[in-house]
Amino acid sequence: MFAFIARQPILDREKDVFGYELLFRDGKSGAFPIHDEEKSRYIAQHFHTLGLDDICGDKTSFINFNSDTLIAGLPATLNPNTVVIELSDYPAQQSALVDACKHVKQLGFKLAIDDPAMISGQHSIFPLIDILKVDVHKANYNVIEQNIPRFLKSSIQLVAENVNNHDDFVVCRDLGFHLFQGYFFATPEKRIQRQLPASKMNLVDLMGESSSSQFSLDRINQIVERDAALSFLLLKFINNPTINKRYKITSLKHALNYMGEVEIKKFIALLAMANLGDDKPLELLHMSLVRAKFFDLLAQERGLNSNPPIGFLIGLFSLLDALLDQEMPDILRQLPLTDEVNDALLCKSAEFNHYIKLVKAFEGALWMNVIRESRELEIDQKYLHSLYNQAIVWGNGVRKTISSYFPKKLVNNND
Repeated sequence: MFAFIARQPILDREKDVFGYELLFRDGKSGAFPIHDEEKSRYIAQHFHTLGLDDICGDKTSFINFNSDTLIAGLPATLNPNTVVIELSDYPAQQSALVDACKHVKQLGFKLAIDDPAMISGQHSIFPLIDILKVDVHKANYNVIEQNIPRFLKSSIQLVAENVNNHDDFVVCRDLGFHLFQGYFFATPEKRIQRQLPASKMNLVDLMGESSSSQFSLDRINQIVERDAALSFLLLKFINNPTINKRYKITSLKHALNYMGEVEIKKFIALLAMANLGDDKPLELLHMSLVRAKFFDLLAQERGLNSNPPIGFLIGLFSLLDALLDQEMPDILRQLPLTDEVNDALLCKSAEFNHYIKLVKAFEGALWMNVIRESRELEIDQKYLHSLYNQAIVWGNGVRKTISSYFPKKLVNNND
């Protein structure tokens, strides 16, 4: 069980999540930490800890090990069917490490090597490699292109690291990379400026209702009833076991009686976002879900007004620019959101600027930034990890509902 951890998505050529690299705060350079039984017991008792299923769901976990830790032996709890062992340091002459890697392979694990210089085929570890990770931000594209054929010939999967925009993704995909790590999918693509289509106006209306201090059940019912799919999805969201374990909700009015106005506002905002982004990678919406819950929990800790649920809405809408491929000011001119929400999304709110910096620190495993923002918000930095872990679990649960509703999209690999 883990408490102080970050995850970074690894996507395939269709921009679906293949797995997550796990980065441990207590480990050297993010690697798996050295086990301390007493410390582990204390953490389990005092913090909201996660198992690998909580962190990665049904996706593959990439876990980095320092060579000394790997030589000492893998934890018995790791499953070779769902975990890739990643090694980032390997002395050229160390037979004990090669033997440890052979043992890892015998146990059924795949072995990933993180090597910006693209490891030599003469290295004794080369025949054991299943996956090679290349930091394309640091490496020379010409060198990469020259070396890729020999890795492909050896049936080694290639992961491009630090893919930070869509252009980099296209270049790496065309070079032959199989997997891509980086937040390219969470940045707007370069497209001609466009207005929101008329078909999305129902969703715009829902977003406006979610941020209003007023609540009109009749008004929301009118919007939802225009589209049978919206009605269906709203009830699926509300009946998700992650959200509602006690009651079978059969209508919006029924939901209001049991869940209350604030929770309904969260769900109509979530409903709008899920449909606005139905042509984007699901991981983008997943990030928005985690941010929404995290900001909501932060706002509660800070004693902010909860109706409308400002923290939740700002977190949920914080990636609208990537979702709609427009600049945030252009998007907000088309949406009937409140001034408070707009200001926060335009980085004009001192309070919510801290939330944005904090969530980016967790997403990027920038632990010193977490400590800095914890001081600004006057919330214990280890407790912030617990809040973020709760947000991950909540986001995973809602994602299951969304992914079962939206079929897998066919992606044009030449876009």
